[in-house]
Amino acid sequence: MIQFDEKIYFYLLAIVPIMALAFFFLQIWKKRTQKRFANAKLMKRLAPNRSSFKSALKLAFLLAGLSFLILGLVNPKIGTKLETVKREGVDIVFAIDVSKSMLAEDIAPNRLEKAKRIVSEIINQLASDRIGIIAYAGQAYPQLPITTDYGAAKMFLQSMNTDMLSSQGTAINAAIDLASTYYDDSQQTNRVLFIVSDGEDHSESSTITSVENAVQNGIRIFTIGVGKEKGAPIPLKRNGIVESLKKDNEGEVVITRLNETILADIADRGNGEYIDGSNTDAAVEYIKEQLNRMDKTEFEAKQFAEYKDQFQWFLAAGFLFLFLDIFILDRKTQWLKKLNLFNEHGDA
Repeated sequence: MIQFDEKIYFYLLAIVPIMALAFFFLQIWKKRTQKRFANAKLMKRLAPNRSSFKSALKLAFLLAGLSFLILGLVNPKIGTKLETVKREGVDIVFAIDVSKSMLAEDIAPNRLEKAKRIVSEIINQLASDRIGIIAYAGQAYPQLPITTDYGAAKMFLQSMNTDMLSSQGTAINAAIDLASTYYDDSQQTNRVLFIVSDGEDHSESSTITSVENAVQNGIRIFTIGVGKEKGAPIPLKRNGIVESLKKDNEGEVVITRLNETILADIADRGNGEYIDGSNTDAAVEYIKEQLNRMDKTEFEAKQFAEYKDQFQWFLAAGFLFLFLDIFILDRKTQWLKKLNLFNEHGDA
């Protein structure tokens, strides 16, 4: 397990591509200027020992050195020991709708991104609860099993998209059935399922049965609605540009709408509540209050301990590359010139 002490220094890595681009344009400017001054043959006679390859090599060493120094400032730490600790909390599973209807932009930037933001903010409010993530459309897919690793949860959360499941549609029942397998029967923790969706459900009758089974297994189901009741078309994009709008078999543009009725009915049958997700802060605050009211159950969890600093290795590598950059000259190296490794006709 890796931790970073000062993540803010990652922004300094933006210097690397900027310097690379500056070097690229500088070389173009130099070549154009030299062409105005003299032709290539004359320039070779005027500066026979200048190596174009070494300029690029020096830049590569400089950029590598700066990159390692910046990583040293970030100070990566590696967990060297896995230990079992006692924690108190609730077992929470997030079932996130990744069907194509979640691309509708009636709520900014779109329904799926809004859903991911809400879940991410909920995770930020948790202390010692265990969480799991499920993606579902026409079928349900386990994205992350129950864990206390919030960092991993956010990583999996951000990778979710509407192309991750080939089976389209919206089968909420499949998500509920899969969520029921997430909880450990040997540990009688409070079990909560959050379904984050626009409420389009192509399996309504099966969903009722799944909700009843979940309740019998001690699971409370909360639903979070994302979208607007007035609806919106589903944009089909390529490289971030809208190419067309999704159409049905008759060629009519599909308008997808938030179905609060279905979501509220699921929450009511699941001993939970329906939550309007249009206001992220209000929704997260309300969910936080609900979770705080629940009884916490003690459970065992494994976590990394005894993190060791690794900055010294990055600093050493950074200074090594900068040292090499200082001692590499722009002039040709005679023995490399004879080998002509880079097919420069003596430009080594």
